[in-house]
Amino acid sequence: MVGCKQIFLSHQHLYLNLPRTSMDLKPLIREIPDFPIPGINFKDITTLLRDPQGLTSAIDQLAEKIQAANINPEYIVGIESRGFIFGATLAYKLGLGFVLVRKPKKLPAPVYAIEYALEYGSDRLEIHQDALPLGSRAIIIDDLLATGGTAAATGELIQKTGAILAGFGFIIELIDLPGRKRLPDVPIISLVQY
Repeated sequence: MVGCKQIFLSHQHLYLNLPRTSMDLKPLIREIPDFPIPGINFKDITTLLRDPQGLTSAIDQLAEKIQAANINPEYIVGIESRGFIFGATLAYKLGLGFVLVRKPKKLPAPVYAIEYALEYGSDRLEIHQDALPLGSRAIIIDDLLATGGTAAATGELIQKTGAILAGFGFIIELIDLPGRKRLPDVPIISLVQY
C-alpha cells in the first residue's frame, strides 16, 4: 500500500509542477467530420482535456485574458455541460464562486428559465433564482461559441437574477458563424478560432 501512495504522490507532484506556458491549443482539438450530422466538422475537446499541459494552458490563458480585459468577475457561470469543466476549474484558479446553468428540471430550488431557438427547434436553460447576488459581476464560460444562441440565453438568465453580465469566455470560436453578433456589448474572449 505504501508503494501506491508514493506513486500517487509522485504523480501529484508531477502535475503540480507542470510548466505554466501559453501553448497553441489547436493541435490538441480533434476534428470529427460529419458529426453529429453530415456536413458538420465537430470540434472535439476531449483530446484537449486529456492533455495535462493543454488543459492547464487553456485555464491559464482564460485567466490571463480575463484579467487583461479588466472584467473583474466575482462569479463564473458555466453552461451545461462542458462549461462546467472549464468554468469550475477557472473559478478555482481565480478564487471565485461557480454557478451552474442547466437544462430543464435538474436544479432543485426555484429557477429562472429561458427558452431559445435552435436551428432545428428550441431548447431551455435554467438558473437558480438565488444563484447570483444582486449587482454581482459574472462571466459566462463555455467550450464553444458558434451561433451564440445558448450563450445569449445564458446572458439573459444572469440579468434576470439581477447580476451584471461582465463578459464571455470560450475555448473555441467559429468565426464564420454569427455568434459574436448575437451577444451583448461586453468583452468576449476566445482562445482558438476556426
